[in-house]
Amino acid sequence: MNSNNPVFSRGFPDGQRHATFNVATPDATQLQDMYNKPAYAPPRYMTLDDVVVRTGATLGTLVVTGALSWALVAGSPSSGGFALLGALVGFVLALVIAFRQSTNPALILTYAACEGVFLGAVSQWFNTAYPGIAAQAVIGTVGVFAGMLVVYKTGAIRVTPKFTRWMLGALIGVVVLMVANLVASLFTQDGLGLRDGGPVAILFSLVCIGVAALSFLLDFDMIDKAIRRGAPERFAWYAAFGLTVTLVWLYLEILRLLSYLRD
Repeated sequence: MNSNNPVFSRGFPDGQRHATFNVATPDATQLQDMYNKPAYAPPRYMTLDDVVVRTGATLGTLVVTGALSWALVAGSPSSGGFALLGALVGFVLALVIAFRQSTNPALILTYAACEGVFLGAVSQWFNTAYPGIAAQAVIGTVGVFAGMLVVYKTGAIRVTPKFTRWMLGALIGVVVLMVANLVASLFTQDGLGLRDGGPVAILFSLVCIGVAALSFLLDFDMIDKAIRRGAPERFAWYAAFGLTVTLVWLYLEILRLLSYLRD
Protein backbone atom coordinates (compact mmCIF):
# COMPACT_ATOMS: atom_id res chain seq x y z
CA MET A 1 0.00 0.00 0.00
CA ASN A 2 1.39 3.39 -1.06
CA SER A 3 1.63 6.18 1.51
CA ASN A 4 1.89 9.96 1.05
CA ASN A 5 3.11 10.43 4.62
CA PRO A 6 6.73 11.74 4.42
CA VAL A 7 7.55 10.00 7.73
CA PHE A 8 6.74 6.62 6.29
CA SER A 9 8.65 7.37 3.07
CA ARG A 10 11.93 7.99 4.91
CA GLY A 11 14.35 5.14 4.87
CA PHE A 12 12.63 3.31 2.03
CA PRO A 13 14.90 2.68 -0.95
CA ASP A 14 14.42 4.81 -4.10
CA GLY A 15 11.69 6.92 -2.50
CA GLN A 16 9.56 3.88 -2.02
CA ARG A 17 6.39 4.92 -0.18
CA HIS A 18 5.28 1.48 1.03
CA ALA A 19 6.67 -1.10 3.43
CA THR A 20 7.70 -4.59 2.50
CA PHE A 21 7.97 -7.44 4.99
CA ASN A 22 10.72 -9.88 4.10
CA VAL A 23 9.72 -12.87 6.23
CA ALA A 24 11.78 -15.98 5.65
CA THR A 25 9.72 -19.02 4.77
CA PRO A 26 10.52 -21.93 7.16
CA ASP A 27 11.95 -25.02 5.56
CA ALA A 28 10.76 -28.59 6.10
CA THR A 29 13.03 -29.16 9.13
CA GLN A 30 11.85 -26.03 10.89
CA LEU A 31 8.23 -26.93 10.22
CA GLN A 32 8.78 -30.40 11.67
CA ASP A 33 10.41 -28.93 14.80
CA MET A 34 7.47 -26.59 15.28
CA TYR A 35 5.08 -29.51 14.89
CA ASN A 36 6.98 -31.64 17.44
CA LYS A 37 6.84 -28.99 20.17
CA PRO A 38 4.40 -29.91 22.96
CA ALA A 39 1.13 -28.08 23.00
CA TYR A 40 0.64 -25.45 25.65
CA ALA A 41 -1.01 -26.89 28.74
CA PRO A 42 -2.83 -24.42 30.97
CA PRO A 43 -1.97 -24.65 34.70
CA ARG A 44 -4.11 -26.90 36.90
CA TYR A 45 -5.96 -25.09 39.66
CA MET A 46 -6.92 -26.64 42.98
CA THR A 47 -10.41 -28.09 43.30
CA LEU A 48 -12.37 -29.48 46.22
CA ASP A 49 -11.82 -32.99 44.85
CA ASP A 50 -8.06 -32.41 45.04
CA VAL A 51 -8.37 -31.50 48.73
CA VAL A 52 -10.52 -34.55 49.45
CA VAL A 53 -8.11 -36.92 47.70
CA ARG A 54 -4.99 -35.46 49.38
CA THR A 55 -6.66 -35.46 52.78
CA GLY A 56 -7.69 -39.07 52.25
CA ALA A 57 -4.10 -40.00 51.39
CA THR A 58 -2.75 -38.18 54.44
CA LEU A 59 -5.25 -39.69 56.85
CA GLY A 60 -4.82 -43.10 55.24
CA THR A 61 -1.08 -42.93 55.92
CA LEU A 62 -1.77 -41.89 59.51
CA VAL A 63 -4.23 -44.75 60.08
CA VAL A 64 -1.94 -47.41 58.58
CA THR A 65 1.11 -46.37 60.61
CA GLY A 66 -1.12 -45.95 63.66
CA ALA A 67 -2.38 -49.53 63.33
CA LEU A 68 1.18 -50.82 62.97
CA SER A 69 2.27 -48.80 66.00
CA TRP A 70 -0.69 -50.14 68.01
CA ALA A 71 0.36 -53.70 67.22
CA LEU A 72 4.05 -53.15 67.90
CA VAL A 73 3.58 -51.22 71.15
CA ALA A 74 1.41 -53.90 72.80
CA GLY A 75 3.62 -55.51 75.45
CA SER A 76 6.78 -53.79 74.18
CA PRO A 77 9.07 -52.39 76.92
CA SER A 78 10.47 -49.76 74.52
CA SER A 79 7.07 -48.42 73.48
CA GLY A 80 7.60 -45.14 75.35
CA GLY A 81 10.70 -44.19 73.37
CA PHE A 82 9.04 -45.36 70.17
CA ALA A 83 6.07 -43.05 70.69
CA LEU A 84 8.23 -40.14 71.87
CA LEU A 85 10.37 -40.36 68.74
CA GLY A 86 7.30 -40.23 66.50
CA ALA A 87 5.92 -37.25 68.44
CA LEU A 88 9.17 -35.25 68.27
CA VAL A 89 9.81 -35.90 64.58
CA GLY A 90 6.20 -35.14 63.75
CA PHE A 91 6.34 -31.89 65.73
CA VAL A 92 9.50 -30.73 63.95
CA LEU A 93 8.04 -31.60 60.54
CA ALA A 94 4.82 -29.75 61.39
CA LEU A 95 6.80 -26.60 62.21
CA VAL A 96 8.79 -26.85 58.98
CA ILE A 97 5.67 -27.36 56.85
CA ALA A 98 3.73 -24.60 58.60
CA PHE A 99 6.41 -21.91 58.49
CA ARG A 100 7.48 -22.70 54.93
CA GLN A 101 3.90 -23.39 53.79
CA SER A 102 5.37 -26.42 52.06
CA THR A 103 3.29 -28.38 49.57
CA ASN A 104 5.82 -31.22 49.30
CA PRO A 105 3.81 -34.48 49.33
CA ALA A 106 6.70 -36.54 50.72
CA LEU A 107 7.18 -34.15 53.64
CA ILE A 108 3.48 -34.05 54.50
CA LEU A 109 3.03 -37.82 54.23
CA THR A 110 6.11 -38.33 56.42
CA TYR A 111 4.53 -36.05 59.02
CA ALA A 112 1.33 -38.11 58.85
CA ALA A 113 3.32 -41.33 59.30
CA CYS A 114 5.11 -39.96 62.38
CA GLU A 115 1.83 -38.80 63.90
CA GLY A 116 0.37 -42.23 63.20
CA VAL A 117 3.22 -43.86 65.13
CA PHE A 118 2.61 -41.53 68.07
CA LEU A 119 -1.19 -41.81 68.06
CA GLY A 120 -1.10 -45.59 67.71
CA ALA A 121 1.06 -45.94 70.81
CA VAL A 122 -0.91 -43.41 72.86
CA SER A 123 -4.25 -44.94 71.85
CA GLN A 124 -3.03 -48.39 72.82
CA TRP A 125 -2.01 -47.20 76.27
CA PHE A 126 -5.31 -45.44 76.89
CA ASN A 127 -7.30 -48.38 75.56
CA THR A 128 -5.46 -50.76 77.88
CA ALA A 129 -6.32 -48.61 80.88
CA TYR A 130 -9.86 -47.80 79.70
CA PRO A 131 -11.15 -50.50 77.31
CA GLY A 132 -13.03 -49.10 74.32
CA ILE A 133 -11.94 -45.50 74.86
CA ALA A 134 -10.01 -45.29 71.58
CA ALA A 135 -13.08 -46.18 69.51
CA GLN A 136 -15.14 -43.65 71.45
CA ALA A 137 -12.54 -40.94 70.77
CA VAL A 138 -12.53 -41.75 67.04
CA ILE A 139 -16.33 -41.56 66.88
CA GLY A 140 -16.29 -38.28 68.79
CA THR A 141 -13.68 -36.79 66.48
CA VAL A 142 -15.58 -37.75 63.34
CA GLY A 143 -18.79 -36.39 64.85
CA VAL A 144 -17.26 -33.02 65.73
CA PHE A 145 -15.69 -32.73 62.27
CA ALA A 146 -18.99 -33.50 60.54
CA GLY A 147 -20.85 -31.10 62.80
CA MET A 148 -18.46 -28.22 62.11
CA LEU A 149 -18.69 -28.91 58.37
CA VAL A 150 -22.47 -28.53 58.60
CA VAL A 151 -22.06 -25.35 60.67
CA TYR A 152 -19.75 -23.88 58.03
CA LYS A 153 -21.88 -24.86 55.05
CA THR A 154 -25.07 -23.51 56.59
CA GLY A 155 -23.38 -20.25 57.58
CA ALA A 156 -24.41 -20.62 61.24
CA ILE A 157 -20.98 -19.21 62.15
CA ARG A 158 -19.40 -16.91 59.61
CA VAL A 159 -15.62 -16.64 59.35
CA THR A 160 -15.14 -12.89 59.55
CA PRO A 161 -11.87 -10.99 60.19
CA LYS A 162 -13.01 -10.43 63.78
CA PHE A 163 -13.71 -14.15 64.25
CA THR A 164 -10.29 -15.00 62.78
CA ARG A 165 -8.51 -12.63 65.18
CA TRP A 166 -10.46 -14.07 68.10
CA MET A 167 -9.53 -17.61 67.09
CA LEU A 168 -5.84 -16.78 66.71
CA GLY A 169 -5.86 -15.24 70.18
CA ALA A 170 -7.57 -18.33 71.61
CA LEU A 171 -5.06 -20.65 69.93
CA ILE A 172 -2.11 -18.67 71.27
CA GLY A 173 -3.63 -18.64 74.76
CA VAL A 174 -4.17 -22.41 74.78
CA VAL A 175 -0.63 -23.10 73.57
CA VAL A 176 0.86 -20.77 76.20
CA LEU A 177 -1.10 -22.55 78.95
CA MET A 178 0.05 -25.96 77.67
CA VAL A 179 3.70 -24.91 77.67
CA ALA A 180 3.38 -23.29 81.11
CA ASN A 181 1.79 -26.46 82.50
CA LEU A 182 4.57 -28.57 80.98
CA VAL A 183 7.28 -26.38 82.52
CA ALA A 184 5.53 -26.33 85.89
CA SER A 185 5.24 -30.12 85.86
CA LEU A 186 9.05 -30.31 85.90
CA PHE A 187 9.04 -28.75 89.38
CA THR A 188 5.72 -29.92 90.84
CA GLN A 189 3.85 -33.18 90.47
CA ASP A 190 0.73 -31.90 88.70
CA GLY A 191 2.06 -28.65 87.24
CA LEU A 192 -0.78 -26.14 86.98
CA GLY A 193 -3.38 -28.87 87.32
CA LEU A 194 -4.38 -28.73 83.66
CA ARG A 195 -3.74 -32.43 83.07
CA ASP A 196 -4.29 -34.07 86.46
CA GLY A 197 -7.85 -35.25 85.75
CA GLY A 198 -9.51 -32.87 88.21
CA PRO A 199 -12.22 -30.27 87.56
CA VAL A 200 -9.70 -27.76 86.21
CA ALA A 201 -8.31 -30.37 83.81
CA ILE A 202 -11.82 -31.27 82.60
CA LEU A 203 -12.61 -27.60 82.01
CA PHE A 204 -9.33 -27.06 80.16
CA SER A 205 -9.96 -30.09 77.92
CA LEU A 206 -13.43 -28.77 77.09
CA VAL A 207 -11.91 -25.41 76.13
CA CYS A 208 -9.29 -27.13 73.96
CA ILE A 209 -11.97 -29.24 72.24
CA GLY A 210 -14.01 -26.11 71.57
CA VAL A 211 -11.04 -24.21 70.13
CA ALA A 212 -10.01 -27.22 68.00
CA ALA A 213 -13.57 -27.60 66.69
CA LEU A 214 -13.81 -23.92 65.74
CA SER A 215 -10.40 -24.17 64.07
CA PHE A 216 -12.04 -26.34 61.42
CA LEU A 217 -13.97 -23.26 60.31
CA LEU A 218 -10.68 -21.48 59.60
CA ASP A 219 -9.47 -24.52 57.64
CA PHE A 220 -12.68 -24.68 55.59
CA ASP A 221 -12.53 -20.95 54.91
CA MET A 222 -8.90 -21.18 53.79
CA ILE A 223 -9.79 -23.97 51.36
CA ASP A 224 -12.75 -22.04 49.94
CA LYS A 225 -10.68 -18.90 49.40
CA ALA A 226 -7.83 -20.85 47.79
CA ILE A 227 -10.24 -22.45 45.30
CA ARG A 228 -11.88 -19.13 44.45
CA ARG A 229 -8.53 -17.41 43.94
CA GLY A 230 -7.20 -20.12 41.65
CA ALA A 231 -4.54 -21.62 43.91
CA PRO A 232 -2.26 -24.18 42.21
CA GLU A 233 -3.15 -27.84 42.45
CA ARG A 234 -0.24 -28.59 44.83
CA PHE A 235 -1.76 -26.31 47.48
CA ALA A 236 -4.26 -29.10 48.16
CA TRP A 237 -1.47 -30.89 50.04
CA TYR A 238 -1.08 -27.95 52.41
CA ALA A 239 -4.85 -27.86 52.96
CA ALA A 240 -4.77 -31.58 53.77
CA PHE A 241 -1.95 -30.95 56.24
CA GLY A 242 -3.97 -28.25 58.02
CA LEU A 243 -7.00 -30.51 58.38
CA THR A 244 -4.84 -33.38 59.65
CA VAL A 245 -3.18 -31.22 62.32
CA THR A 246 -6.56 -30.11 63.65
CA LEU A 247 -7.95 -33.66 63.60
CA VAL A 248 -4.95 -35.01 65.53
CA TRP A 249 -5.26 -32.31 68.19
CA LEU A 250 -9.01 -32.82 68.52
CA TYR A 251 -8.62 -36.59 68.85
CA LEU A 252 -6.02 -36.26 71.62
CA GLU A 253 -8.16 -33.81 73.59
CA ILE A 254 -11.26 -36.01 73.32
CA LEU A 255 -9.16 -39.00 74.41
CA ARG A 256 -7.95 -37.08 77.48
CA LEU A 257 -11.44 -35.86 78.37
CA LEU A 258 -12.91 -39.36 78.15
CA SER A 259 -10.14 -40.69 80.41
CA TYR A 260 -10.92 -37.97 83.00
CA LEU A 261 -14.61 -38.86 82.92
CA ARG A 262 -13.82 -42.57 83.30
CA ASP A 263 -11.89 -41.76 86.49
